[in-house]
Amino acid sequence: MTEDDMDGMNETGIVAGPQSGRPRRLRGLAGAGFIAALAAMAATTLAAALAQAAGVDFEAPEGGESIPLSGIAVVTGFFSVVGIGIAVALLRWSARPAERFVGTAVPLTVVSLVPPFLSGASTATVTALLGLHLVAATVMIPALARSLRTRTD
Repeated sequence: MTEDDMDGMNETGIVAGPQSGRPRRLRGLAGAGFIAALAAMAATTLAAALAQAAGVDFEAPEGGESIPLSGIAVVTGFFSVVGIGIAVALLRWSARPAERFVGTAVPLTVVSLVPPFLSGASTATVTALLGLHLVAATVMIPALARSLRTRTD
């Protein structure tokens, strides 16, 4: 082949054409995920503030320190980003990412409900923590599943 024959070809000899929509899909999913994460952080923080106003102390039995609202926001944000990572991985490697995501996220949410019961906190605190887990899941799971369904090549 001449040098002119190599124009438009990559190192593997495949003619370069338009890029697939995969990078755009990943960016769209990540963007939707981060917006949902911010919404989940706001929703859980608001719900925790309302619970505190109703008398829930969010006190950890060991050490007697209360969980601050900022701590609830940070933990929600962290695990929301973990969920985004799972969604991105499934978008990349699954033929049915939305269904697989819901099939993964729902059981993980159920597992996340166990630690509050093991914490030894008051009934009000345990109930509020369970509610906060469900608030975050209610925001994140549908948002990411919807984004996985609507992001097609």
